[in-house]
Amino acid sequence: MGIIKTDKLVFEYIRRDEEGNVEGITRAVDEVDLDVKQGDFVAILGHNGSGKSTLAKHINAILYPTEGAVWVDGMDTRDEKDLWNIRQEAGMVFQNPDNQIIGQVVEEDVGFGPENMGVPTEEIWERVEESLKAVGMYAYRKFSPNKLSGGQKQRVSIAGVIAMHPKCIILDEPTAMLDPNGRKEVVRAVRALNDVEGITVVLITHYMEEIIHADKVFVMDKGKVAMEGTPREIFSQVKRLKELRLDVPQVTLLAYELQRKGIELPDGILTVEELTQHLLQKYHMK
Repeated sequence: MGIIKTDKLVFEYIRRDEEGNVEGITRAVDEVDLDVKQGDFVAILGHNGSGKSTLAKHINAILYPTEGAVWVDGMDTRDEKDLWNIRQEAGMVFQNPDNQIIGQVVEEDVGFGPENMGVPTEEIWERVEESLKAVGMYAYRKFSPNKLSGGQKQRVSIAGVIAMHPKCIILDEPTAMLDPNGRKEVVRAVRALNDVEGITVVLITHYMEEIIHADKVFVMDKGKVAMEGTPREIFSQVKRLKELRLDVPQVTLLAYELQRKGIELPDGILTVEELTQHLLQKYHMK
């Protein structure tokens, strides 16, 4: 079994009117099967309301299945005795870093989780140092979080999760509130954690550019997995993505439009460098 596995996961919630009367039941996640191996970088895509954030909250046992099951490192999320262990193994980073940062100084904030876990003081400081270095924020360890940019705050949030030594990090739209530079900072930090530290990453996003380096992509729509594959396999299906109301990276879209104009190019081009290389080869330019 992988680090994360879901089996026909279903989650339903009850809709109520202003008086609290039941209006109906919405199925937010509909028979989803996932299998994530240790060390994978998995991206889950989908427009608002597709069920991707609801799915993320199951991996950290914030929500429990209505039907089906979720296992984290072999532990069933419905088993109360494993709840604490599951939340240590699968750390969660949310959309708004201000909701996650509680310390007055960066290094204190990052040390909060390990301190709660009863980690010895000396080891806490070692973990704080390694975590801040992993996300490129060690130079800011004495700063007040209020003095940081959005991207820097989010990297501190990620460091706080890493300090708890999880096997897996779930990031629920961690760049939604950031400017393009902040988004790049956070994605670079997340990629480094996956490449260098071998931490399993589950990235929930609707920004296409963020998933180019993922090992596997799941595209959700109406609570179901509508597409799955490598980034190249997913981006080779521009028409299908548009049907699902999702954007495509600009360079992928440009390559697609050039194809439609009769220029022979491979499907699913992911980077500007890749497109440039193919065009130069095609026209024998040095």
